[in-house]
This record gives sequence, C-alpha cells and structure tokens, in this order.
Amino acid sequence: MSDSNNPSERPAATALHPVVYAILIGLVSWLIIAVWGFGRDRLSDYLLVIVSGFIALFVAIPTTLWLMAQRQRSSDQEGQRNQPSFRDWSAGDFGTWQDKVKGANAAVEILLPIAALAVGMTAFAVVAHYTIPSA
Repeated sequence: MSDSNNPSERPAATALHPVVYAILIGLVSWLIIAVWGFGRDRLSDYLLVIVSGFIALFVAIPTTLWLMAQRQRSSDQEGQRNQPSFRDWSAGDFGTWQDKVKGANAAVEILLPIAALAVGMTAFAVVAHYTIPSA
C-alpha cells in the first residue's frame, strides 16, 4: 500500500515556475545596465552594444522556447490551468537528471550565477566610476 504523503513518492516538477523566469529576466536586465557603467568613449560604447546584444540573445532564445512550450502545453490541455503557486512549487520537489531537489534550492542554484555576475559587475562599475579618470 502506497502513501501519497511520502516525499519520495510525490511527483517532482520538471519545469521551472514562471516566477523564476521573471527573476532571471530581471537579473539579466540589471546586468546589462551594470555593463553600461563602463562606457567612457565611442569605442567602448560600440563594444557595449555588442555585449548587450549577446546578453539579450542569451535571454531571448530560452524565453522564446519557453513561450512556445507554454503555448503548446495550453493547447494540449484545452485551457486547463493547474499551475501551482510559487510557494507550493518552491516547497515541492524539482526533478533533475540526477536526483530530486527542493524547488527553492533549484531556483537558487539557477539564479545565483547570474545574480552574482550582476552584483559584481555593478560593484566594478561603481569602483571604475570613482577611480578611472574620464577623458
């Protein structure tokens, strides 16, 4: 006899919650703004446009694929929305190819690298603003 309250037998989520995607987009936007803190002259502005384009593509491609998957899923379910709240998703399990982890831990592991990059780039831009003489 199986008990559905047993954590090891509960089904794990296989998709990220939309809130994680929204936070990811916000962090990438922050990173783009922080990178522009290094603009000093026309050449660096030109290079920053290229870097910003690469970062925007880094977000646009997975976001487009996610939106396509959501559209396909919604047409398959014929309008049935059973998306759990972020609190429920983060308290539940998230299935990876190796094991199950808590949803909150998975979200932190996914968002931490880009958050560290955005915060670090902001710190570097602030230091550069006050230490590098402008031309």
